[in-house]
Amino acid sequence: MIYEFNEFIPVLQESSFVHPQACVTGNVIIGKNVYIGPGAALRGDWGQIIIEDGCNVQENCTIHMFPGVTVLLKEGAHIGHGAIIHGATIGRNCLVGMNAVIMDNVVLGDECIVGALSFIKADETFGPRSIIVGNPAKKIKEASDEMINWKTEGTRLYQQLPADMMKGWKACEPLRTMIGSTVIPSGNNWIS
Repeated sequence: MIYEFNEFIPVLQESSFVHPQACVTGNVIIGKNVYIGPGAALRGDWGQIIIEDGCNVQENCTIHMFPGVTVLLKEGAHIGHGAIIHGATIGRNCLVGMNAVIMDNVVLGDECIVGALSFIKADETFGPRSIIVGNPAKKIKEASDEMINWKTEGTRLYQQLPADMMKGWKACEPLRTMIGSTVIPSGNNWIS
């Protein structure tokens, strides 16, 4: 759902998709080809959230801030399932792993990769291509070209997803019996 708050109405480009079970509130600007998954909460109630083109905010993520702060996700940022971004700046083409927590005033340079379940404490800054892991998180090495290419390919799937969702996604009632045979997408035919 998308909600106005204190006269701030979220801005959503037509090529982006916000799942109806996500909650986008107030001063939020969403660019082109952005995917916002179910259960995501983008709270632009106390400050502003800017999500640039080609980003994805997956299922059950939270984006929020203290009053007067802007959260910025630069182009191609990839926010994994269950991650929390609170008052931070996420650089271009970064990957934030599943259930990672990024606290206030953190700045991630472009093409950083944050490991799943990592906790980045407030006021930390990381340069471009940092691989960041742990609790508290620290840089362990530089991201290779191969790692960044892998990340970029994964993000491309999410950049295509809004168009796919708008074209082929709709609520339905489940089938109560099988019709014909069902093929698992991997090609395994274990239901027939």
